[in-house]
Amino acid sequence: MSGLSEPWDLAFASDGALLFTEKCRGLSVRTPDGAVRRLFGTAGSALEANDFFCQGQSGMLGLALDPSFEENRRVYVYMASNTGKAKTNHVVRLTVNNVYTAVADRKDIVTDIPFKESFNWWGRAGAHSGGRIRFSPFDGYLYVTTGDNHNGPLPHDLSRLGGKILRLDRDGNAAVGNNTPAGGDPRIFTYGHRNIQGIAFRPGTGQPFACEHGPGHDDEVTPLAAGGNGGWDPAPTKGVTCASDYCGYTSNKPDGTPTPMTDLARFPDALKPSWNNRGSSEGMGPCVFLKGSQWKAWEGRLAVGFLRGARIELLQMDADGMTIGTATIADLPSERMRSLVLRPDGAMYVAVDAGEIWRLESAGQ
Repeated sequence: MSGLSEPWDLAFASDGALLFTEKCRGLSVRTPDGAVRRLFGTAGSALEANDFFCQGQSGMLGLALDPSFEENRRVYVYMASNTGKAKTNHVVRLTVNNVYTAVADRKDIVTDIPFKESFNWWGRAGAHSGGRIRFSPFDGYLYVTTGDNHNGPLPHDLSRLGGKILRLDRDGNAAVGNNTPAGGDPRIFTYGHRNIQGIAFRPGTGQPFACEHGPGHDDEVTPLAAGGNGGWDPAPTKGVTCASDYCGYTSNKPDGTPTPMTDLARFPDALKPSWNNRGSSEGMGPCVFLKGSQWKAWEGRLAVGFLRGARIELLQMDADGMTIGTATIADLPSERMRSLVLRPDGAMYVAVDAGEIWRLESAGQ
């Protein structure tokens, strides 16, 4: 597909329908006969959302189909909403009919994910909202990634949902076994994150991995564990001053060293990264594990998309989830990679910021 407006995420139904979000328009579908219909969002959608808005990096972002979609027809989206006194990010559950012409039963299952409402020294309103949502095929729970809003204390504030990964049931309630630190919001699965826009589940083990967009250094891929600390803390420490109390692009330390993505000196028990591009940030975004024998030697590798880096990297991991080798998919156009998903037949589909959706078939060696 081409001619789209900032496509952000994709999901396939078993009948071959492709659902997709466009950041400033909403949710649409391409049915197997090639017809495209707008389902939910701005004017002209089957169901309009008067509270939906698009600002900065925020809008209609992540998309996931219920694991029982064929029976209950439920679709979930992550979107910016101005329905309350303050703008927030919501996770919204919808029901679409069998022929993809009508949407009903809207329920906002999460309504309090922080949104950056105003410009500050570090960027525009709407920045760092996270926004990827995925159901784990292993535990059936919905994982939701959120961002730090350029707000220094937010990633370690366990009473708020920014800079976190949430793990929820299908009604938005806290999942069993989140192991949230005492006193924290029980929906929090992990905390201490910057702006995660990719999450994937390793075939065979179900281990979740976060693919996280870094500052001027160190995009990271990290295996997750319930209650874990991602190690990102951009709040100023004692004796340090940062504009808007956000040290994410400078230093939160008196010695002036850059604020680390995973600060193992301050948080020795933090989650250990599997891979990073040390010394550089290339805008890591989406990720997905390759499944199926058609991928040959690439089966089981984690495909990671980059925005500024404009490529797809394949990570080979050992049994513990640590990266032991990398390769770049060759001969792709240089575009900002926004979403990577597998269709049920194993082909990989890619949404790029230029307004296209690609299909990549197996080319493993």
